[in-house]
Amino acid sequence: MDDYMLRASAAEGNIRAFAATTGGVVEEARRIHSTSPIVTAALGRLLTAGIMMGSMMKDDEDRITIKIDGDGPMRGELITADRRGNVKGYPYETDVILPANAKGKLDVGGAVGKGTLTVISDLGLKEPYVGSVNLVSGEVAEDIAFYFANSEQVPSAVGLGVLMNHENTVNCAGGFIVQLLPGCPEEISSKLEDRLRGIDSVTNFLRRGDTPEDILRFILQGMNPVITDRLPCRYFCGCTRTRVENALSAVGAKELRSMIEEGKPVELSCHFCGKKYIFSREDLESLLRQAEPQKKA
Repeated sequence: MDDYMLRASAAEGNIRAFAATTGGVVEEARRIHSTSPIVTAALGRLLTAGIMMGSMMKDDEDRITIKIDGDGPMRGELITADRRGNVKGYPYETDVILPANAKGKLDVGGAVGKGTLTVISDLGLKEPYVGSVNLVSGEVAEDIAFYFANSEQVPSAVGLGVLMNHENTVNCAGGFIVQLLPGCPEEISSKLEDRLRGIDSVTNFLRRGDTPEDILRFILQGMNPVITDRLPCRYFCGCTRTRVENALSAVGAKELRSMIEEGKPVELSCHFCGKKYIFSREDLESLLRQAEPQKKA
């Protein structure tokens, strides 16, 4: 099944909902970063959340960045997404191994630990909007729901799941976000809560092959759900040599001179996709010549 995400409304516009299947996205992230199963699960959940939250942005050029910083062995992770279904991300530590948690599942919360979740919304304004909350569990879904409730005052139910194969590749991944909009009647809120109580975990949906449509039909049963958009999603990094050159130039003339004096090529790797860019001494000298006039000006 190709990865995609759905946007939907229900209960005569009092509920908005999102659901996604992201197995290909998460497997690509696992392949790029060579992550252990716990890290794959943590990163996969955040990538999935990012795809759905990115689709909430208004303009194609808007970007959302979600960062988790924790005191566990994984230390944290960062993803960035747009409203067109493109997402990328990386963990701070790629190889973490812990015993299963009390439920016999991957201990993502233990890997992340205590810390903060920060959401940075770049809307093309002078300054991005930044919201931050303390982690509730480190399991990602609960932390995203807590962020929505406390930073944006939007009551939300969030489910995220990653199912691994025995050989540590990704079997499937996906999730949902369901939100009550302002003025939602109490009876609709209660009905939604009743439906959500019937969900044990997202991975149970995924394990039996349910689609995003199936997930939304289950959650929004009896609330007249209407799918408003279907969006393909993918792991995508738009890094280019030019962008890396700009970043390298930004270190300043003094630092560039120091690199040139060492007489060795400089190799830079993209955090998101692992692509390597090599700059020879001649390349560095060219960047220095471009930087020096700007400094004098």
